[in-house]
Amino acid sequence: MSEVIITVRGESETHIAPERAVAHVTASADGPDRGVVVEQIASLAQPVRADLQTRKDAGGLADWASQRVSVWSDRPWNNEGRQLDLVHHASVELTATFTDVLALSDWLNALGATDGWQVGVVEWQLTPETRASVEREVAIAAVAVAVERATAYATAIGKTTVTPVQIADLGLLGGGSPERPAPRMFAKAAMMDAAGSGPAVEFRPDDIVVTAAVEARFEAS
Repeated sequence: MSEVIITVRGESETHIAPERAVAHVTASADGPDRGVVVEQIASLAQPVRADLQTRKDAGGLADWASQRVSVWSDRPWNNEGRQLDLVHHASVELTATFTDVLALSDWLNALGATDGWQVGVVEWQLTPETRASVEREVAIAAVAVAVERATAYATAIGKTTVTPVQIADLGLLGGGSPERPAPRMFAKAAMMDAAGSGPAVEFRPDDIVVTAAVEARFEAS
């Protein structure tokens, strides 16, 4: 037989520094009077929204968003098993997308020291343009790895030429669903303890890992 079918996988991975961070912060209040609780949330959120808009207008912030205020009530129980009076709760979450890590750190430290505010997850991201470019590069590199492997297998059995027949995401050559998207991006999310008495926080984000993997089928002759 003069022709042989070779099926291989190709993988590629690259590390790239994040270009922006999305910070999630939440204001919350509770008390016996619903109207007062809602007013407290409004007074907490308004200056922060204004500050974020000022930062965005000045070019120091990529974007920000605010959810609607959530208001709910419950009747808690004490440690003696007695249900207490109705308590009203309200919260609102804001997200802010920073491109300057130092500005992010300063903003979160100031906000974390403000009563009523809690700082949550910080997500590290690439811009859409960079992400698309890097994903394209690692996909091309994964295909190149597959070609190299197929060529090595062909050479080992005395063949001199490999011709691509099929290339697909993992799992698709077998007719099933892909095992995972390719390319894929991994970024660590940082959590911050926003206690006002805690030390200032400095962010040193890890690189974002972008990976790609393919399956390829070649004809060796």
